[in-house]
Amino acid sequence: MGPGKTIRGYLALCRISNLPSVWTNVLCAAILAAGRFSWGAYLLPALALSCFYLAGMCLNDICDAAHDRIHRPMRPLPAGEVSRPGAIFLTVVLFVAGFALLLAAPCRQGLYAAVLLLAAIVWYDVQHKRNPLSVLLMAACRLLVFVVTALALTGGVPASVWIAGLVQFAYVVCISAVARYENSRSQPFSIPVIPLMLAGISFLDGILLAIFVQPSWLMAGFCGGVLLLAGQRFARGD
Repeated sequence: MGPGKTIRGYLALCRISNLPSVWTNVLCAAILAAGRFSWGAYLLPALALSCFYLAGMCLNDICDAAHDRIHRPMRPLPAGEVSRPGAIFLTVVLFVAGFALLLAAPCRQGLYAAVLLLAAIVWYDVQHKRNPLSVLLMAACRLLVFVVTALALTGGVPASVWIAGLVQFAYVVCISAVARYENSRSQPFSIPVIPLMLAGISFLDGILLAIFVQPSWLMAGFCGGVLLLAGQRFARGD
């Protein structure tokens, strides 16, 4: 197997195409928490939470390896594009990198909240196939992206951040419900419903920023959604 296919396998394993949704979540939380935008404040939590997201997706496939061998044999692990030890190593490295980045954040509270995020990610990945209520855990992970960002930057979580995070919580529950319905069908939807809904996470961040801050931020959400959809052509994120 060539190095190009191995790299593509790792990118697919981590569902890297979904990262723009994390970036716009962090953008929304950072602006609502700090009251303004600055690259210096934004980049660190964006990188840290990107690491948590990629690690969580990688761990998800590790936990689902037996199921995927039967039902999704083209996923990187059952297809042999990525080795199990390699996936485990990458997961650990990404989680450690996420915590290390948060150590450099202005406020230590974000690091403590990240422990809750790690617990929610692991809990979801380990038992989501057996527990229909695990969709709430997945949505809680998305909410915690907002909480970790606000706490890391300011040491507190303003009401606007809670509102934005809870709106995304509800939206992710909807995505999960639609995904489970699609998986129960004999044939998938004729259009890529889940990728479009995933892009909607970024669109929703833009709408929230337009409501709470100013309309021009709608463009940031639009760009994030378009970038996510473009990435789906390279590595599907559902």
